[in-house]
Amino acid sequence: MDLSNQSFVTQFIIVGFPNIGGSEAFLFLLLSISYIFTLSGNITIITLICTHCQLHVPLYIFVAILSFLEIWYTTVTIPKMLTNLQNVKSISYVGCLLQIYFFHSLGITETYLLTAMAFDRYLAICNPLRYPSLMTIACCFQMAACCWVIGFLGPLTQVILLSRLFLCRSNRVEHIFCDFTPLISLACSDISLNVKVDFVINFFIIFVSFTCIIMSYFKIVSTVLKIKTVEGRKKAFSTCGAHLTVVFLFFGSVCFMYVRPSKINSADYDRVMAVIYSVLTPMCNPIIYSLRNQEIRRVLRKRLATLFKRSCLKS
Repeated sequence: MDLSNQSFVTQFIIVGFPNIGGSEAFLFLLLSISYIFTLSGNITIITLICTHCQLHVPLYIFVAILSFLEIWYTTVTIPKMLTNLQNVKSISYVGCLLQIYFFHSLGITETYLLTAMAFDRYLAICNPLRYPSLMTIACCFQMAACCWVIGFLGPLTQVILLSRLFLCRSNRVEHIFCDFTPLISLACSDISLNVKVDFVINFFIIFVSFTCIIMSYFKIVSTVLKIKTVEGRKKAFSTCGAHLTVVFLFFGSVCFMYVRPSKINSADYDRVMAVIYSVLTPMCNPIIYSLRNQEIRRVLRKRLATLFKRSCLKS
């Protein structure tokens, strides 16, 4: 195809939510509340863990790192969704690529971080005597650092291939933020390599991580079932239930969105799935993974009681 006379895209219009029928203000309010709740919940968790020595153990350090990641994961997309609802729909070509890169980098980092957290629970339950010497604070930070480095290297190939496409069909992105699939659909050059690379990389990352998590929990369940007392089994499972909930929410929505060889679903389907994994799942994480944790709840109640007493004394 001769591309010499084509006018190439330098700015995109993010279509956003085209079928909400004048409910922009209501959706803006919901997204704002979700974003504020996500930020405040995760900041609270980080503050509690950093300021209480009894929480300076690998389990809660991983929770704090996950909370820090969720703050940036939502910040990459939700503010742009909010401006889109205020009818500011344009984004530059470079800005669009950067949004894709950081969104997927943070998503891949979360994938590996959840895997590291499953490995931590495996060591704690299956090798309790060796756990303190194997999973030290230094080892915890090293594992987390590896997750971040690998996560930010993960989407480089896909972003580079995307940047080499001639996007000249339109500048309308049929999505709620910039992503690989809606931008690839705008190309007037061959996209077969992009589609194959996207599918292979996404499948590999999700399959390897999810397989490692399932194998870890298979060994955890086998070990816990050998515990004779009901109280002992309940205590062992209590540290795993919330993590598994987050894993299935995150991996389930991501699989339905990205592990497919071609665009087989509608743009509306993509928007719904994008809201689930970019807004709802991060909003739920502070509740189902951290604020429901007994130790964090105890520390939070103690902290609130202290603040209440101080305010009463001042008044």
